[in-house]
Amino acid sequence: MAASASTTHLDTPIGADLYAMLKRAAEIRGVAMTDFVVAAVQDAAQRTIAEAEVIRLSVADSERFAEAILSPPPPSPALERAFARRRQLLGGA
Repeated sequence: MAASASTTHLDTPIGADLYAMLKRAAEIRGVAMTDFVVAAVQDAAQRTIAEAEVIRLSVADSERFAEAILSPPPPSPALERAFARRRQLLGGA
């Protein structure tokens, strides 16, 4: 037996102008208005999440990041003190 996808409904009031625009866009695409709206909302949601979760770097910034990871600078005196304090607090762990 095939698993069925669970669904839910989204109900939101929209103005007549927006409704007409969505209807026209769906007609241009040759799809039902509901399918058009769902696809558009899904695309917008995916882009929003990607923008929040993905860090995009220029080539130069990518190279600087890789260099910093592969050849980190020596620890600063403050970092050395922080590690020493950590060893004291955790008993050498």
